[in-house]
Amino acid sequence: MGILVLVFIFISLTQQGDAHGPDSCNHRGGLCRMGTCASGEYLAQYCFEPVILCCKNLSPTTTES
Repeated sequence: MGILVLVFIFISLTQQGDAHGPDSCNHRGGLCRMGTCASGEYLAQYCFEPVILCCKNLSPTTTES
C-alpha cells in the first residue's frame, strides 16, 4: 500500500498543471510551502501542484535605500 501511495505522489508531481517550480516562485518573491500558506500570506501559484504552494506576503515588503 505504501508503494502505491508513493507512485501516486510521483505521478501527481510530474503531471502538467499550474506548477512552475521553486525557482520561479523564489524569483517572483514567493516562498514554497507544503500544505497551506502561513498567516499573512496568499497562494500565488503552485511550486508542485497540488501539494507544494507558492505563497507571497499580503503586504508588499519595503526596502530602505
